[in-house]
Amino acid sequence: MTTVSRTQDQHAHLDEDPAFALHRGGKLHISSSVDVHDHEGLSLAYTPGVARVCDAIAETPELVETYTWKSNLVAVVTDGTAVLGLGDIGPEASLPVMEGKSLLFKQFGDVDSVPIALGCTGVDEIVETVVRMAPSFGGINLEDIAAPRCFEIERRLRERLDIPVFHDDQHGTAIVTVAALHNAARLTGRTLADLRVVVSGAGSAGVAVTKMLIDGGIGDIAVADSKGMIHDGREGLNPVKQELAGISNRAGLRGSIESALAGADVFIGLSAGEVPESVVATMADDAIIFAMANPKPEVHPDVARKYASVVATGRSDFPNQINNVLAFPGVFRGAFDARATDITENMKLAAAEALAGLVGDDLAADYVIPSAFDPRVVPAVSAAVAAQAREDGVVRA
Repeated sequence: MTTVSRTQDQHAHLDEDPAFALHRGGKLHISSSVDVHDHEGLSLAYTPGVARVCDAIAETPELVETYTWKSNLVAVVTDGTAVLGLGDIGPEASLPVMEGKSLLFKQFGDVDSVPIALGCTGVDEIVETVVRMAPSFGGINLEDIAAPRCFEIERRLRERLDIPVFHDDQHGTAIVTVAALHNAARLTGRTLADLRVVVSGAGSAGVAVTKMLIDGGIGDIAVADSKGMIHDGREGLNPVKQELAGISNRAGLRGSIESALAGADVFIGLSAGEVPESVVATMADDAIIFAMANPKPEVHPDVARKYASVVATGRSDFPNQINNVLAFPGVFRGAFDARATDITENMKLAAAEALAGLVGDDLAADYVIPSAFDPRVVPAVSAAVAAQAREDGVVRA
C-alpha cells in the first residue's frame, strides 16, 4: 500500500462530516470553452493556428483582451496569514477558502478566477511575485493577508499595475457595511451625517470601513484597537493607525471603547472583542449595531435587539448579513465590462449606493441589505461600477 493510500484510509472518517465530503477533490476544475474533435480543430486551437493569434498579440498587445481569457480572469492571491477567523494558518490551509472565493466569483459574477496561495509573506516578495504573474490576469483580488502589510501591498500593486487590484477584506466589507448603514440610518429617520460611530478593530476591514464612511459623509467616527481609542497624539501608532488618527475621531475620544460607546449611535464590530450588555445599554436611542465577528459576534443579536433598532452580523443565520459576496463579484464584473484599469474610491461608493438602493420601499429592521442570492445584486453593482469607471476616466479606449 502506498503512503498516499494509507493516508487516505487514515482520514476516510473525515467524509462523515458533510463539509469534508463536499471539499473532497477541491471545489474547482478547469473546463475548455471550445471542443477539439479532429485534426482541423487541433490545428486551430493549437499549432499552427495559435501562432497567428500570438503574432497578432505581439504586434498589437491590446488584442490579448479579445483573444484570450485574460479580460475575465482574476488572480485570488493570499499568503495565508489572516484566513477568516483562523489567523495565520499558512498557504496550503488557506486553499479551501481561496477555492470558495473563486467559486463565488463564477457563480455570482460569471468571473473566472484562479486561487494562488503564495509561499512568502514579505511585502517585497509578494509585490514582485504578483507583478511578475500579472500579464496572465485581468485583475488581482488580494485575500486574507494580515494588516498592516496588506495596505502597503495593495498600494504598491495599484501603482505598478494597469489592471484592477482589490483587497476584498478591506473594500468588500466596506462597500456592504456602508450600504447597510445608509439604509439603517434611513430607517431611523437619519442620514450618515447625523451619526456618531464607534468601530471595534483597526485591521484591514476596520480601516477601510472607517475611510469609506468618512468619504461618504459620516458625522463622526472613532476606531478602537486592542489598546483603546485611536486618537491624534497617541503614542506607538503604526503609520496606518497614525493616518487614521488624523482623519477620524474629531471628538477626541480617548481611553476604552466602553467609554466611547456611551451615547454613540452606531457600533461596528470588526474584531473578536466582546462588548458587555451593560455597555451596549449606554448607547443612544435608536442605536444601530453591526456586530460582524465570525462565528461569535461582538454582541449577540438577541442582546443587541434589546437596545438597537437595527442589528446586523456577518452570519447567515441572522437577518442583515454583511457578506462580501454582495460586493466583489459585481465590482469585478463592472470593472471588466468597462475595461477599467483601476478600482477607484468613487467606484466603491457607487457600488455601495447601488446595493443600498435595491432595498427600496421594502426597508425594515430585518432588511437593510439585500440577500446574497438576490439576482438583482450583481447587475446593479456591476452597472454602477462600470458607469463610475467611465466617469472617473479609468478605462481603456
